[in-house]
Amino acid sequence: MSQKWSAVVGVLCVFATASLLLSLSSCARDQELTLITVQPITETFGASNIPVSANAGLNVQLRALGTYIHPPVSKDITNQVTWSSNTTQMVTVNATGLLTATGDTCGNALVSATLSTNQGSGSIATGYMTATVVCFTGTGPTGPTLIVAFGGGTGIVVSTPPGIACSTTCGAIFPTGSSVTLTATPTAPSASVTWTSGCDSTTATTCSVTMNANRTVNVTFN
Repeated sequence: MSQKWSAVVGVLCVFATASLLLSLSSCARDQELTLITVQPITETFGASNIPVSANAGLNVQLRALGTYIHPPVSKDITNQVTWSSNTTQMVTVNATGLLTATGDTCGNALVSATLSTNQGSGSIATGYMTATVVCFTGTGPTGPTLIVAFGGGTGIVVSTPPGIACSTTCGAIFPTGSSVTLTATPTAPSASVTWTSGCDSTTATTCSVTMNANRTVNVTFN
């Protein structure tokens, strides 16, 4: 019986040692946040022929993506980070990452997303993006206005040539006869884009418009 008991004790010790080693290994390789990326990396509100005050309320939803190791993975941490604008008289950003132009001043602002990490006491990771409000000079393109109206869901629409970049109803002036392409990007990766009216031609994410008159395009994110 003594030999059998010694064998059992030996097996238990082996299991206990193995469990301890696995536990220590796991602790030594806790998932670590190494980088925060803010999307979009730049955002522009307004135009040189639009008074700065007219930009008040224009907004776009920012996203914060965290890059981790052990194991390597990228996560949406938009609602975990602390958002901040270094020029709140120009743009503000709320706790969920909604960036909004105040309409009070123009220029550039640096917006940050910060999160404490598990790499030691007081260690933090920060990502940045630049917000620009174009100053009014009284000059710029003349011609018809293109308005983008949002019918549901969340996302951002950006124009080529530049002028429109928004996630709520907005508009911009484009030269008469110019061709404008609108590109829509849903906030949710699984969502789709539906151009409900106003386009001359469409693809899955783009809408093309010829500016021979004032135009209104309607978009929905499903």
